[in-house]
Amino acid sequence: MKSNTAVVITDGAPQMDEKNRSEWTNEDKKKPNLDNVAKDILYKTLDKNTFSKVKMCNTTKEIWEKLIQFCEGNEQTKENKLSVAVQKFESIKMKSGESMSDFEERSSTLVNELTTLVPW
Repeated sequence: MKSNTAVVITDGAPQMDEKNRSEWTNEDKKKPNLDNVAKDILYKTLDKNTFSKVKMCNTTKEIWEKLIQFCEGNEQTKENKLSVAVQKFESIKMKSGESMSDFEERSSTLVNELTTLVPW
């Protein structure tokens, strides 16, 4: 558990100063546990494969950044996904024997994919 700190102004510059345990407020005592609660929530929602990639992270922030990297990829990967989705959108056609509702569902899925990939 990390110790709580307080901001102290010395020589005009703020510095972090470690608080003694006796000086901790109820809010200070809850702060380290919040990270553990958040980690627990993330761990419970991940599959075994993804969990194995983030289990060595020390903080929730590190886990979240790794998940973003794994799920979204780098800029080149994002651009490739976007160009593939645009090509699919440009060439979408109704298949023979396909109902209007099936075609609408396929189109909506593609539009949703494009919406998530386009940088706003």
